[in-house]
Amino acid sequence: MSPSPERLTRTIRWLQIYTALMTVALVVLFVRSGAAADGVIRARGLVIEDAGGRERILIGAPVPEAANRVRTDEARVREVWAPGFPDAYMDFYQDYSHETNGILILSEDGFDRLALGDPAPDPNIGKRSSPITGMVINNAEGFERTGYGLLPVDGGYNVGLGLDTDRIEEGLVLILEDDGPRGVLVGTGPDRIFLGSAPAEHDWTGLAEEFQGLLVRRDGETVYQMNLAVDN
Repeated sequence: MSPSPERLTRTIRWLQIYTALMTVALVVLFVRSGAAADGVIRARGLVIEDAGGRERILIGAPVPEAANRVRTDEARVREVWAPGFPDAYMDFYQDYSHETNGILILSEDGFDRLALGDPAPDPNIGKRSSPITGMVINNAEGFERTGYGLLPVDGGYNVGLGLDTDRIEEGLVLILEDDGPRGVLVGTGPDRIFLGSAPAEHDWTGLAEEFQGLLVRRDGETVYQMNLAVDN
């Protein structure tokens, strides 16, 4: 004996209700599994991929590993960066820090493009003198072009903004160091203009005495100097 249309209709409705209830229950379990009692979602890390399945945004403390990240793939480092540097590059590279507690954005090719964290990763051309807390922006090949951050120096702090040239040299630096230079440095190598103050024997001025004012250097030699009064 076949069930009546009315009975089939009631059965389908109960199945729909049951399915809806199970869906709600699964959603609640999923949310509760990733959230604390205070409603805050807690996780060790998060990886966001693009439409092509490439890892593009890493968030964590430290950020999670990514299979396509150039910085942590020694074979790719040897292929894309090492040829442009002396033979000892890979020996020094072993000591570079690639981790950060924060956010890291990768290009589709796996190069670091933007890092925001504490500490930020070392540049791929050398280890930082001290860990830096701040933001670093790299070009399409993963070379640092600008950064803003705070780093400890001799018991105090140095806060600075640096803009690098396409030759991977600092071209403009705005800096304020607790017990050091304070001002703007423009230029590269031995050709520089400095406006600000600096202690005696500082590399930025090359002067034996404390300095405050405007200083122009060409080929490492001072060609113009305007001093302001310095309180002793």
